[in-house]
Amino acid sequence: MRHFFTLLFFMVGVTILSAQTLDDLKKEKSDLEAKLAPVVAESDALKAKIDEVNGKISAFPGWYKGFFGLVGANFSSRNDWFAAADLKNSKTSSINMSLNAFLINNGSKYFWRNKGSLSLGWQKQNISGDAGAKYQPVADQLNISSLYGYKLSSKLAASVLGEYRTSVLNYTDSIGNKFSSFNNPGYLDIGAGVTYTPIKNMVLVFHPLNYNYIFSKSDNTFTSSLGCKIMGDYNTTIYKGIAWRSNLSAFFSYKNADPALHNGTWTNWFGFKIFNGIGVGIEHALRYSPVEGSLLGIGKKLQSYYIIGLTYTI
Repeated sequence: MRHFFTLLFFMVGVTILSAQTLDDLKKEKSDLEAKLAPVVAESDALKAKIDEVNGKISAFPGWYKGFFGLVGANFSSRNDWFAAADLKNSKTSSINMSLNAFLINNGSKYFWRNKGSLSLGWQKQNISGDAGAKYQPVADQLNISSLYGYKLSSKLAASVLGEYRTSVLNYTDSIGNKFSSFNNPGYLDIGAGVTYTPIKNMVLVFHPLNYNYIFSKSDNTFTSSLGCKIMGDYNTTIYKGIAWRSNLSAFFSYKNADPALHNGTWTNWFGFKIFNGIGVGIEHALRYSPVEGSLLGIGKKLQSYYIIGLTYTI
């Protein structure tokens, strides 16, 4: 009986000691978090101050340039995985990349904004050991724009715009024939109107006199026409250092046609820097084009793609 009580007291003592140790660790953690809080607050304040100084620097006349890119990859493999049915023995891999660059001159009487973006993606699916599987394009877009404006006031300018968009990769059709997508189709917008900059980070373009010229090697499905060009570009930093950039480019044709000749693309980028320009990010795009939709057999549905991966910013 004496040994029983000794063992009981020992177990109770260990339990009490463990509880006290856990409480001590929790208190230590709480004390460390309390010491860290002002450091984090000071760091956030310094980052905000740096952003403010960068904003003041960008307000001065002169050339400004920048670059940011995003790379994402995904690999998966299944081996006799019942729930995947016909894909129970398969391997899938995808690689995506997005590159964006700008060169801007903001003078006292004029501005000249040049931007370019390239989004590419490939995917390969190998089912049941199919050795002939190859990477196929799933995202493919090149966009180059140049906007020049003469300032009528601090926020309003008379402007001219040139914008070009196309695909660049080679594709293989259902019977194995290869063809190039470059300029097939390609869209070239040239127009004039006004540009409004309500705040430093936002540019709104309204060009009611715009010609949308379309290059195509196939048939007369793609038709050039006169119309109105609308563009919007906005960038800012949202919650805790997450950068957001949004770009809208749309054309409304004055010509009646079936399918309609209107088209538009809305692209959003989100990024968070981690270390020395390296971070993580997301690119997501929506596109509306009844002509392209009719060729794809989707009618007037929205086209879309997204990329998630590592980012690098200069």
